Amino acid sequence: MEGVWQVGLFDRFRQSLGKTRELFTERLASVLKRRKIDEGVFEELEEVLLSADVGFATCEDLLLRLRRESKRRGLESADELLPVLRGAIVELLGDSAAPVAESADGPTVILVVGVNGAGKTTLVGKLAHMYRAQGKRVLLAAGDTFRAAAVEQLVAWGERAGVDVVRQKTGSDAAAVIFDALQAAKSRGIDVLLCDTAGRLQNKQHLMDELNKVYRVINREIPGAPHEVLLVLDATTGQNGLQQAKVFREAARVTGVALTKLDSTAKGGVVIAVARELGIPVKLVGVGEKIDDVALFAPEDFASALLSADK
Repeated sequence: MEGVWQVGLFDRFRQSLGKTRELFTERLASVLKRRKIDEGVFEELEEVLLSADVGFATCEDLLLRLRRESKRRGLESADELLPVLRGAIVELLGDSAAPVAESADGPTVILVVGVNGAGKTTLVGKLAHMYRAQGKRVLLAAGDTFRAAAVEQLVAWGERAGVDVVRQKTGSDAAAVIFDALQAAKSRGIDVLLCDTAGRLQNKQHLMDELNKVYRVINREIPGAPHEVLLVLDATTGQNGLQQAKVFREAARVTGVALTKLDSTAKGGVVIAVARELGIPVKLVGVGEKIDDVALFAPEDFASALLSADK
């Protein structure tokens, strides 16, 4: 996942984290500036971290690491904790970017799951554009057959990205749509098949059964697929999104998280909580509303951008 995925990531993260940084870095600087390390510093750090929606469990983990490292290194000044905090965040997120899987033989199948409104269809459209920019042949599958609007939205994204969409009428069997898309992908020599899915949670069991059926059909038609199951989470929902994620994690066999709307929230610290509490790597982030505003997640760039004092 090189090339267009890697351009200007630090700057894009810094811009998308603008709302979080306005709150987070200003308060962080106030806590750490010209003070000796004492328990009061850690208590205030806890408030700052929680305000960014890091979550209680993740916050406690970060503070434990800060206490341990400050003691081990013999740190005295609070501002010396900043690089320690950055390192702890990177460690929780993973030392390096987790690439989106690709198949070495035949079409790469990416299944996109998550609740309605999280930005699944938009992400599929952006990914289609990204893969097309890499010169790949791309096909979309309109697997959210529950909502007519979802199919129409995906078709619109397909037109923008210049790729075809396999679809059926509203209310059709989602697995049947995916089956047709798989056959089309194989016969047309498609490089990447992106599959949208329904995300209603009113009836969890029905949704989970549907996702399981889709998964089985994909694996039967292309052994080893889906090569990636991306769970789309809306960053603006914060900790509530973590609860939604747990519904999908097992049934959909999620392999990576795509975090959307990061630019629309002051609680970007939820990225850290997602990585730690779900035990699933954050692979992609939405960093704006334009068609190319999606980026491969890079832990070090994210941590640097989050703690950057620049406006």
